[in-house]
Amino acid sequence: MSSANAAAVDAHSREFLVFSLGDEEYAIDILKVQEIRGYENVTRIANAPEFIKGVTNLRGVIVPIVDLRIKFHLDKVEYGGQTVVIVVNVGERVVGIVVDGVSDVMSLTPEQIKPAPEFGVTLSSDYLSGLGSLDDRMLVLVDIDKLLTSHEMALVDHLSV
Repeated sequence: MSSANAAAVDAHSREFLVFSLGDEEYAIDILKVQEIRGYENVTRIANAPEFIKGVTNLRGVIVPIVDLRIKFHLDKVEYGGQTVVIVVNVGERVVGIVVDGVSDVMSLTPEQIKPAPEFGVTLSSDYLSGLGSLDDRMLVLVDIDKLLTSHEMALVDHLSV
C-alpha cells in the first residue's frame, strides 16, 4: 500500500480504547477518554443505584463512578490490581467507568465496523454502535454517549450537584 493510500485509510479510521468485562472485549471511542486510572475507594452515595459505586474527587471535580459489570448485568467480581477506571467526557459530564482491564487501542476502518445485530445480550442494543471485526477478534463497540446519557443515568447529574 502506498503512503498516500495508507493516509487515506487512516483518515477514515477511528480509534477505540479496548477494555474487557469478563471474557468479552468492548471498545469505546478514544476521543471520549480523558484518562485511565487504577480503581480507588470511592465515597458511596446513599440511595444511588447499585451500578453507581459512588463518587471520587478528581482534581477538584466530583466524578461519579459507574460499574459497567453491574450496569450490563454481568457477574460481580472482586476488584483487583487489573481493575481500572476509564474517565470519559460525555457532554458536560466527567464520568468514571469501572472495567476489568484495558488492553489496547485499535484503529478500525468503516469496513471493519458491522451494524449491531438484534439479539438478546446482556447489553441493550441501544448502547451498541456496532461490532468491530479485526482478524479473529470481535469487539463490542459501545456508544458511551447513549449509555451514560440515558434516562437511567440522568440520576448522575442529581447526585454530583
